[in-house]
Amino acid sequence: MANAAATRTQRAILGWLSVGAVAFALLPWYFPQEISLTRALMGAFGAPETASGLVQVLRHGRPWLAVAVAGLLLAAVGAMLPASRRQGWVLLAGGGLGLAALLGTGFTIGATGWSFEALNRAFGELAKGQGGMGLGGGLVLLALLMLASAGVARLGYFRGDMFVAGAVLLCGALLLLFIAMPVLRALSGAFLDDEGRFALGALGERLFHERIWGLQCLTGGVRCGTAWNTLFLALLTGTGTTLLGTLLALLAERGSSRRLARPLNVLALLPIITPPFVVGLGLILLFGRAGLVNQFLEFAFGITPSRWFYGLFGLWLAQLFAFTPIAFMIMRGVVQGISPSLEEAAQTLRASRIKTFTTVTLPLMKPGLANAFLVGFIETLADFGNPIIVGGQFNVLSTDIFFAIVGAQFDQGRAATLALILTVFALGAFFLQQRVLGRASYTTVSGKGDSGLAMPLPDGVARLCRWVALPWLAFTVLVYLFAFAGGFVQTWGRNWTPTFAHFITAFDLQWGEHGLVWAGTAWNSLFTTLKLAGIAAPLCAGIGLLMAWLLARTQFRGQQAFEFGALLAFAIPGTVLGVSYILAFNVPPFELTGTALIIVLCYIFRNLPVGVRAGTAAFKQIDKALDEASTMLRASTATTLRRVVLPLLKPALVAALVYSFVRSMTTVSAVIFLVTAENELATTYIIGRVGNGDYGVALAYCTVLIVLMSLVTALIEAVVGQRKLGRRTKTA
Repeated sequence: MANAAATRTQRAILGWLSVGAVAFALLPWYFPQEISLTRALMGAFGAPETASGLVQVLRHGRPWLAVAVAGLLLAAVGAMLPASRRQGWVLLAGGGLGLAALLGTGFTIGATGWSFEALNRAFGELAKGQGGMGLGGGLVLLALLMLASAGVARLGYFRGDMFVAGAVLLCGALLLLFIAMPVLRALSGAFLDDEGRFALGALGERLFHERIWGLQCLTGGVRCGTAWNTLFLALLTGTGTTLLGTLLALLAERGSSRRLARPLNVLALLPIITPPFVVGLGLILLFGRAGLVNQFLEFAFGITPSRWFYGLFGLWLAQLFAFTPIAFMIMRGVVQGISPSLEEAAQTLRASRIKTFTTVTLPLMKPGLANAFLVGFIETLADFGNPIIVGGQFNVLSTDIFFAIVGAQFDQGRAATLALILTVFALGAFFLQQRVLGRASYTTVSGKGDSGLAMPLPDGVARLCRWVALPWLAFTVLVYLFAFAGGFVQTWGRNWTPTFAHFITAFDLQWGEHGLVWAGTAWNSLFTTLKLAGIAAPLCAGIGLLMAWLLARTQFRGQQAFEFGALLAFAIPGTVLGVSYILAFNVPPFELTGTALIIVLCYIFRNLPVGVRAGTAAFKQIDKALDEASTMLRASTATTLRRVVLPLLKPALVAALVYSFVRSMTTVSAVIFLVTAENELATTYIIGRVGNGDYGVALAYCTVLIVLMSLVTALIEAVVGQRKLGRRTKTA
């Protein structure tokens, strides 16, 4: 068995050496933003903009790139040594030193003005034109990282498993590069004064301002500080979304009528596939000053219409609509995973259904409840779409950050300070969740066959689910009917004539001399958004579940920091994350600003926490003995993941895929500063129409997006399939 593992590791080492050599010799080293990938590949032996690393060294005078060859050659020497700690040290030296030298030259040469002068004596004007790394440079970096991980495994870390070592190092590098570095770049502004100098006094002055921590609302004042408002709203929303998501999941999986399962699934997921401002608009049409509720109160009771809906209550209601589907997706997988045999055992011991539910079923749902609350809490901290629409005078940190960045004040220091407070709130929630869960075991899916029949809900719990969940779903349908009726009338509030003119404006199709013409103004943004979201969704789900597996099945130093790093993207408002990406990736060696790639990366790492949390909750239910049995049968770790673990993670996989896709299609704040004329997105198109007062076209586009994303969601569920646990279902 040890020999088989050593042979697999040796093959992997040789494979990564080949990848690094081919990438350096044949693929474009830099990332040409004005040239397509096909043209860049064809020009790998030509101009400096598209030449490979080898051609850059030999023909275009960039000798510093040879450090990559030095690292690969040293790793190749290590590959020829027998499997031992000595081989591990050589591989680690080759991969690690090559990686460090390549990144070091990339960050210095061409990134700052002083580097040109410092290198002028040695290289003359060679440093000029240094750009961001492209396909060749990226693959060489990846190969060096994997060779270094092979060295770490040979030294005995991670049980000598190169797959585990490579996964930890790769995921850690991704978190550092695409979350920690941009976020720290943005947060560092909190420690700088107005002239850009380091000053703790400036931080203290901003941090302890009365607008942030004031408690006037408790002493007869108008309102409290934005930090208290944000924390109170996040606690309310996290509790409400967890409760509603759990009731919906119980009704869908344990309700008396299985026919409700699919309609419940569709209606519960409806808010998540909607652009963020549509729910707010629908609620305003119902409860706003000119909404139907106020008009009815004035007609029936003579109550003068007011703006009572704008504030904490309206914002909390909008957040419930927005984030309950996330809790539902997490909790549905948890409810599915509870073993019926445990409930049957309790009933065999003469426990009633309500006693079994409270002492067996509910405690086994604890990881899912904690994860659902954590995601709802952090999502509320970071959201600014709903507060900007229905928040009224109830200020929260995310809106203050938005106005500090895009407003007339343009105070990056204040925005960074407010973002720092949000990060502390998220960190506190994370550690509180860890404290609540502790070291208890929640395993319910084991290697034993389980053909038990899930216990029906106790009568009281079933009534609670029906009385709360079903009216909530009916209310959801009502809000959406009002929100999207505007796309089918001439002018909402003035001319109620039914029309399809808005759909024709956005999605007109005509037949021209050269065939079909996409004449509608929205086609370009729709195709771009579909392409980028389709690329980001599977990558986001795969990375998220891989990180969840590492957190649940391996032990390594810095594991808690690793997990919090995966959640950090939710703790930072989307606007701040977008600005931090511009600051971090506007210079070599990763010069991505203005490209579609930076939008894809923002999609992936903005939505990553949901895949991590859903996967973590699912892994806590799966017995480790399944992994160990596969390993004992000489299966590699990758094979065990593919053949044993992944089929049991289908609910978490569906949640990660659906969420990452629909969020990529509908996100606004994270990408508002990253879009360009060539990469216009659906949400930016809609915002432009709303800004021009063209609500009909905007709502028509939203209707098309909802139908499209509903079809994609159904397709994802059909392709992934259902998890099969060998359990009986009720007969007709």
